Amino acid sequence: MTIGEAVAGEGGQKEHRQAYLLRYIERNHYISIDEITRLFSVTTQTARRDIMALEQIGKVRRLHGGAAIATPVDPVTYRQRRVDNAPEKERIGTKVADIVPDGAAVFLDSGTTCEAIARALVRRRDLRVVTYSLRVATIFSENSNFVLAIPGGFVRPVDGGVFREDTAEYIRKFKFDYAIVSVSGIDDDGDICDDDHGEVSAVSAALEQSDRTLLAVDSSKFGKRALVRLGSLRDVDILVTDSIPDGPLGNMIRQSSIEIHV
Repeated sequence: MTIGEAVAGEGGQKEHRQAYLLRYIERNHYISIDEITRLFSVTTQTARRDIMALEQIGKVRRLHGGAAIATPVDPVTYRQRRVDNAPEKERIGTKVADIVPDGAAVFLDSGTTCEAIARALVRRRDLRVVTYSLRVATIFSENSNFVLAIPGGFVRPVDGGVFREDTAEYIRKFKFDYAIVSVSGIDDDGDICDDDHGEVSAVSAALEQSDRTLLAVDSSKFGKRALVRLGSLRDVDILVTDSIPDGPLGNMIRQSSIEIHV
């Protein structure tokens, strides 16, 4: 049964359609007008009105040709991410720990995939780590003797991210052998995107200071678009994932100069 059929089964009411639409955007981070018309069997005018209605209550943000989620990830969604694809994230973490040598200087991003990577990296020796994730920092501080640096600032309750106005400048004080990042989505154009502008600013600073960029994502992130562009697959040196997607995006990855670990 399609989404449109399910909504029709509930009477096709506007409220039901918009509720389905919001859940879709929360899961996929972005939806185009064309996707709305196809999924819900409505006109483009109706699709635009639905987006405007959700924007007025602060749930989504209108973008050119579609809409994206308006706010950072909520606690319920973040807890669900800990469950979603957990085995794949643990295997990704193990592979990253195989790649990073003892004694390396590392920037490690925030998020559930990076927490899995942190748990795997504790078997390495003498790492020097910078992160803005309190959860990642806690894993290292309780299970290793690594040199560990985090910026000061306000803690985001959802995921333990630490931010202040000059977080990016703090990160630029360091030099890294590896910047290990994970993102909310990699769209079909090969753009790497995330949900939070402050987070993208911090990670961008780390990429500028790193010899090699390691992107660690499970396959559910391919083909998804998030709110803020971080960069392109062309900026990535190493990709660690559980599966390469089919279609043009997969071909783009295979034909690139990226070192791929599946």
